[in-house]
Amino acid sequence: MKRKGILIAIMTMFVASMFLSACQKQHEGYVLLTGGTGGTYYPLGGQMATIISDEADISVDSNSSNASADNVKDLASGDAELAFVQTDVVAYAVEGIHMFDGEAVDNVQAIGSLYPETIQIVTSKDAGIESVEDLRGKAVSVGAPGSGTYINAEQILAIHGLDIEEDIEAQNLTFDESTDGIQDGNIDAAFITAGTPTGSVSGLSATVDIDVLSIEQDKIDELIELYPHYAEDSITGDERDEYGLDHDVTTVAVLAMLAVSDDVSEDDVYEMTKAIYENAEKMAHDKAKFIKLESALDGIGIDLHPGAAKYYEEEGLDF
Repeated sequence: MKRKGILIAIMTMFVASMFLSACQKQHEGYVLLTGGTGGTYYPLGGQMATIISDEADISVDSNSSNASADNVKDLASGDAELAFVQTDVVAYAVEGIHMFDGEAVDNVQAIGSLYPETIQIVTSKDAGIESVEDLRGKAVSVGAPGSGTYINAEQILAIHGLDIEEDIEAQNLTFDESTDGIQDGNIDAAFITAGTPTGSVSGLSATVDIDVLSIEQDKIDELIELYPHYAEDSITGDERDEYGLDHDVTTVAVLAMLAVSDDVSEDDVYEMTKAIYENAEKMAHDKAKFIKLESALDGIGIDLHPGAAKYYEEEGLDF
């Protein structure tokens, strides 16, 4: 009887410790991975972390990172709980293709879409580059190998008959390194996938007369036919003026979204989702105006976290 009593006591302590651990997981501080300091993820992520902390009373710290592909890997490994990602990149992760070839991710879910991420092909006016085809033989930044920007560059170049490894001098640079390289004359152009206006591009335009290349309509149509996660996009109005451009730019975009580890509690994700979509107007960043409930499910190609799904169901969204 004495041994039985000890066993029951041990089991009781074990169950209590597991319960306490689960409660701590639900209410502990979370890490939100954003992107490089010269992009859009970083400043918007900081504002979003503040909104969640203030409105949902859930502590969230935003950290700079190497953006989409690395963010997904860090979510999968448990190094963070929340992350900004491109819709196309996280879909590749779940499918186990491209930069995730043979390493499919099965523990990352969606909170919701945020805003369009414009593919910007930036150059200086002095470079004499007027079309995507003119990039042949040029030194072009295409982002880190396997990054979302790299895949965008590879696919867009291919549509124009250019091989990323053979037809250009591909440089694997961050956004800030890319714009510094254009300013210093070390590279001719750069692919930058980010919400506009992008901080590093705006900074470059303050010192260099820049151009952003348009993609012809037939190429846009062909690209979207092959890869449905793209959508036609443009740089006009205030965003065009921010860059000092004298013409509108027609290009394509993917969507930025917020992803979450599937072991974050349903209650916490529900409160985070509610805080984001009901308080987007409190975020000062230009891209916050695109964060709307009616577009929260656009481009989502992975499973919703149950907490996000609960919120959307209450709000009457079909999914």
